[in-house]
Amino acid sequence: MRFKTEVFTMLANVAWTYLMHEHYERKGVKIVGKDGRSILLSQIVERHDCPLSKGIKGNLRAVKLLRDDVEHKLLGRADSKWLGLFQACCLNFDKCMCELFGAQLTLSNELAFALQFTKLNFDQASTLNKYEIPGEIDAIDARLREGMSETDIADLEFQFRVVYTLDAVTKSRAHFQFVQPDSAEGKDIRNVLVQHKLADHLYPHKPRDVVKKVVKATEVAFTQHNHTQAWRMFEVRPRNGAAQPENTNRDYCIFHAAHGDYTFSDQWVQKLVNVCGNAQQLQELKSFKL
Repeated sequence: MRFKTEVFTMLANVAWTYLMHEHYERKGVKIVGKDGRSILLSQIVERHDCPLSKGIKGNLRAVKLLRDDVEHKLLGRADSKWLGLFQACCLNFDKCMCELFGAQLTLSNELAFALQFTKLNFDQASTLNKYEIPGEIDAIDARLREGMSETDIADLEFQFRVVYTLDAVTKSRAHFQFVQPDSAEGKDIRNVLVQHKLADHLYPHKPRDVVKKVVKATEVAFTQHNHTQAWRMFEVRPRNGAAQPENTNRDYCIFHAAHGDYTFSDQWVQKLVNVCGNAQQLQELKSFKL
């Protein structure tokens, strides 16, 4: 159970290989070469007559790359990094099996939900996203997406995404709802995921501008050093040189990869104004050790 990435990628490769072998055998296509070896899944996805969609092929290429890497290294510590790939792989498998051989074969009746023995804690989930991923894992992750467009990466058949929202609901309604990607609601959600971009105008303030605005609004001595204390204290952005500089608190700050710096929102300015207006909070801020 401690080797989920390793085990899943190997077994998924075998399952997909058998599925596609069955497809080609029923089509009368020869799948065994003169050397007695059957055609590989990596060869199948490149064939002109392969029945799989572009998104599914991309997913299988990524899973295959991970499968190749686990022969030489342990990737278990990065299981959560690729859950979207693995979930898409499962959904794609059931979809293709039904399309190729009949809906009566669906696994959805027996394997409809993933059950877990720990309570889902949103605070913990948020904290996990703040941890920096080791460089070697990020390097593998970059290879999975090499040559892919944003549209390809956003394809739910390449990588499955789930959006959690906390809405006030009655006891008769579930907090979590599962939406079919092909439904109207699913397409609306997908459009939001793919098309929504963080607009630069929502984060117009550079650090020196934040300092000036806070001083002007409060007439309190507030310096660039105090601003650094603030973003460190409130964990608004990573430290300089972090492996994932984009892991910011999006309420207050974003990272600009093009010029390698951070800008801040009006909400961040207002937060600091509020802090400076409270003598105790201001003292805590200025006492924070970098």
